[in-house]
Amino acid sequence: MNPPNERTARLRRADQAHVWHPFTAMAEWAAGDPVVIASAEREFLVDTDGNRYIDGVSSLWCNLHGHRRREIDDAIRAQLDRVAHSTLLGLASAPSIELAERLVAVAPAGLTRVFYSDSGATAVEIALKMAFQYWRQCPRPQPARTKFVGLTLGYHGDTIGAVSVGGIDLFHALYRPLLFESLRAPSPYCYRCPLGAQPEDCGMACARRLEEILEAHAAEVAAVILEPLVQGAGGMITHPAGYLRRVAEACRRHEVLLICDEVATGFGRTGRLFACEHEGVRPDLLCVAKGISGGYLPLAATLATERIYGAFLGEYAENRTFVHGHTYTGNALACAAGIASLDIFEKDHVLDRVAALAERLARRLGPIAELTHVGQVRRRGLMVGIELVADRATRQPYPAEERRGGRVCLAARKHGVWIRPLGDVVVLMPPYCISDESLGRLVDAVEEGIAEVTGAS
Repeated sequence: MNPPNERTARLRRADQAHVWHPFTAMAEWAAGDPVVIASAEREFLVDTDGNRYIDGVSSLWCNLHGHRRREIDDAIRAQLDRVAHSTLLGLASAPSIELAERLVAVAPAGLTRVFYSDSGATAVEIALKMAFQYWRQCPRPQPARTKFVGLTLGYHGDTIGAVSVGGIDLFHALYRPLLFESLRAPSPYCYRCPLGAQPEDCGMACARRLEEILEAHAAEVAAVILEPLVQGAGGMITHPAGYLRRVAEACRRHEVLLICDEVATGFGRTGRLFACEHEGVRPDLLCVAKGISGGYLPLAATLATERIYGAFLGEYAENRTFVHGHTYTGNALACAAGIASLDIFEKDHVLDRVAALAERLARRLGPIAELTHVGQVRRRGLMVGIELVADRATRQPYPAEERRGGRVCLAARKHGVWIRPLGDVVVLMPPYCISDESLGRLVDAVEEGIAEVTGAS
């Protein structure tokens, strides 16, 4: 690694003096030496000292096709020559219309309406408000349906509504006095089953518990919300086959809406364009963000069925309008990037590439799964979580204050790999453009980091 130059030192001082970073213990940050990114290309980030790092988590799970992808760069530049932003409050916008058409064409059948926002949390907030209002305005109003069912270890963003339906105490417990009440079903976390069951003979007890919640509370539940197939921030928890379908069937049985939060899982991460496609599930509301713009610009969308949309139609005096919006709703530059990203999916047969990459990644992860302090390697498509444990036989976790996952990431950084953990779960989510050589370097760096930090053999 190149030593820090004068510019790096100056930027570090300014960063530590003024920038408040998300999900960061700032006292420790102020005492460290942060990497300052100056440029990027393909799967690489380049810091102000010229050091190159493989972007092993796709810049927090959003960069799909790599950095400085020519087609997306060109689309944004071309749009900039026309208009960078105009409001959707009282005006229409060509890029937002064209992207909405494209999203409806590729989304699960039945999702016909697109409401734009600017982050995963806002997409979720919109879905919650739509579901709540729907039950007051649908043809057979049921205003008692005010509650939401979420999963323990679920994560849907950091706005108040999104936190209310989330289930990660580390992130959410402090804010409990601010939150509205929601119901919790156990996460299908087979490695650490919250019900103490064994996957081989439990009959999917976690799904049964959610069914029981709906049986007992259906008349007051507006919607169930979950991350389909993979719970990201909860620790890359991969759901057992059939779980999502069973939840969807329970929702239909009890006439409860289903919200699929595909902020992290959407746009190819699990091997299909949307994770719910794996089990043929068609949600009432679908939340997307992160990869929607190819990872270039803040953009999100909440897709709804015609049934949901129809409940908001009426004369002005009826006050059925969905009174929600954002200044940069449907931003033209972000929508242009989204259209270019979908073009790349078609032109480059990206889902075929994801499938091939996922197979290679699975093979490379084999040796890591055998390390003495790796409890489980969880993977769906190109979403990977490597759970570190103090004792593999008993599954006893490391004390949180030892921060083994974070230390593994720091060790990998010395090998030119940038990754970020979820506690003691080491996360890998490479961009789709990653070369075989870089994929090998990424996994090797993680394996060496785990061995260094845990003494694993």
